Amino acid sequence: MAAALLLSALLSTATFTGVVGDTVESQANPIGKVIQLLGDLDAKIVAEGKAAQTRYAEFSEFCEERAANLEYELKTAKGAKADLMAVIGEETARLGALDEKIAGLAADIATDNADLKAATAIRGKENADFVAEEKELMETIDTLERAVRILEKHASMVQIKNAGSISQALNLLVQASAISSADAKHLTALVQSSQESEDSDVGAPAGEVYVGHSGDIVETLQGILDKANDQLASSRNAETTNLHNFELMKQALEDEIKFGEKDMAKAKKNVAESTGTKVAAEGNLAQTEKLLGTDTTALDDLHHDCTSTAQNYEAEAKSRAEELNALRAASKVISESTGGAEGLSYGLTQVSFLQRTGLSTSADLAKFEAVHFVRNLAEQQHSPALAQLAVRMASALHAKMRAGEDPFAKIKDLIANMIEKLESEADADATHKAYCDKEIAETKVKHADKNAEINKISTKIDGMAARSAQLKAEVAALEKALAELAAAQAEMNRLRAEEKEAFTTGKADMEQGVDGVRLALKTLNDYYAKDDHAHAEAQGAGHGIIGLLEVVESDFSEGLVGMIATEEAAAAAYDKETKENEIEKTTNEQAVKYKTQEATDLDEAIAEASSDREGVQTELAAVMEYMKGLEAQCIEKAETFAERKRRFEAELAGLKEALKILSGEAVLLQKSQVTKRSLRAVRQHAM
Repeated sequence: MAAALLLSALLSTATFTGVVGDTVESQANPIGKVIQLLGDLDAKIVAEGKAAQTRYAEFSEFCEERAANLEYELKTAKGAKADLMAVIGEETARLGALDEKIAGLAADIATDNADLKAATAIRGKENADFVAEEKELMETIDTLERAVRILEKHASMVQIKNAGSISQALNLLVQASAISSADAKHLTALVQSSQESEDSDVGAPAGEVYVGHSGDIVETLQGILDKANDQLASSRNAETTNLHNFELMKQALEDEIKFGEKDMAKAKKNVAESTGTKVAAEGNLAQTEKLLGTDTTALDDLHHDCTSTAQNYEAEAKSRAEELNALRAASKVISESTGGAEGLSYGLTQVSFLQRTGLSTSADLAKFEAVHFVRNLAEQQHSPALAQLAVRMASALHAKMRAGEDPFAKIKDLIANMIEKLESEADADATHKAYCDKEIAETKVKHADKNAEINKISTKIDGMAARSAQLKAEVAALEKALAELAAAQAEMNRLRAEEKEAFTTGKADMEQGVDGVRLALKTLNDYYAKDDHAHAEAQGAGHGIIGLLEVVESDFSEGLVGMIATEEAAAAAYDKETKENEIEKTTNEQAVKYKTQEATDLDEAIAEASSDREGVQTELAAVMEYMKGLEAQCIEKAETFAERKRRFEAELAGLKEALKILSGEAVLLQKSQVTKRSLRAVRQHAM
């Protein structure tokens, strides 16, 4: 690139030797200009190298500092990750133990409930059996008592006395309509059952069950009645004992269930707390792992960028050194090897080609006019390339004439080559113009797209930032309100305590006053109600005092009632206000929690969006840098494409006209002015 700039500078500043009329004028020395430009370019490259070294030193410092920060963040994040994993492990183990405990408690509670249910069922059956047995025994006792009374009433009957068994006696009572046949059967069965029980105890034969051993029917029935009463009492005692045992067992089971459910509720609360701690730790662990991944990626990218930059810097430094060596070598070669040629080419005023070559024919003049035509065309179009061509044409003409050869064949070749070169440059310029138009249009579209995307992200960020700021302001206001509410509640508590203390003291004083006044009234009334006073009492004054005391009692009583009503109203108002403050406190605390979380989420979203915007801005910077390069390549020119096209066309037309001149097709411009005599004079003057 530096070489191209040098060549452009040379072409734009180089002058050429022009042939005007009879003389050749020597213009400025291009060799000195070349050496000057080489020196300027050398200084420019050295300055660029120093600037690049400064930038690289700053970038290296940035790399070291950024790498140290990232490594510290990674170390911190790894430590936090280990701590969080330990917390998660502890809470997982605790949850497992709590789950086992809850399962065991649930099994114990289920067992106790089943035992309680079974015991309740057994107790119900026992009670039902007792009720049935009690009913049956009471009916039996009633029957026996009635039978004993009847037998005692009819004991004088001869038939009963002569009865051989209880069964016969009962049948006689049935026949006498003293008892019913059903009662007789029932009593017979009882006697039979009792007789069988006694006989089984002594081993008596079963055939004698209906024979009374004692010979006294009443005594036998009375014995059965006593046994029935004893059995009823025993059954009732057993029922009482069973009920007491059941209630003890029921209370024990219910206590076990109650304490088990309490332990289970506590365990479940611990599970909820442990789960919350674990979930929070897992969330923090996910964030920490995300941060670890981000920092690791950032550290890898930083290492890659820093290494690439270092390699690029070394390559640029090496390339810059090579370019400096090439420029300095070229300057040295030019300085050492062009002294003679510089003196011959630019040191003296040269005579015209006519004087030095001895042109003598009109055809030679016409052909020489082509050289003059190209020089004039170079001046008109301000073309260094045509000026260079004119110099080369003059040099070729001079060299060929001195060698005795046809110089115009070489000049034709030079012009033809220049025409071909100009046509090639015109095609390349047109292609470059199309490329520039396409790339600039596409780059502008990309530029607009990136700007639109940045504006969209910025608008989103501004919206989220505004919402976050609003939420933070609302949180601050809520926290201030909570502080004020707490202060107000504390003041209310203090005032309420003072009011209650004053009421307690005042109520005691009032009650004491009322009791005292009433006692005084009772004393005075009792005294003045008596008639046997031994002195002349001040009864009128006493009644006045009593009336006054009654007023005082009324005032004290009303005051006490009012004080109690005031206290109750104050307590109710305090309770109501306290509940309202508690509701407001809970509401505000929840609002602070949710608004703080929302603001935190918005800040994280803002950070992500800002990162996205920075990425887009980086892409936009790349697009702008590319656009800058395009503009430098395509727009920042001394002339436009249209101007270059016009110049190319003019130069091509001029060169083609020069070829026509060399072919003898142009009009001889100097035909009327040049004669053989003047040509000879020119030759004599040259000699």
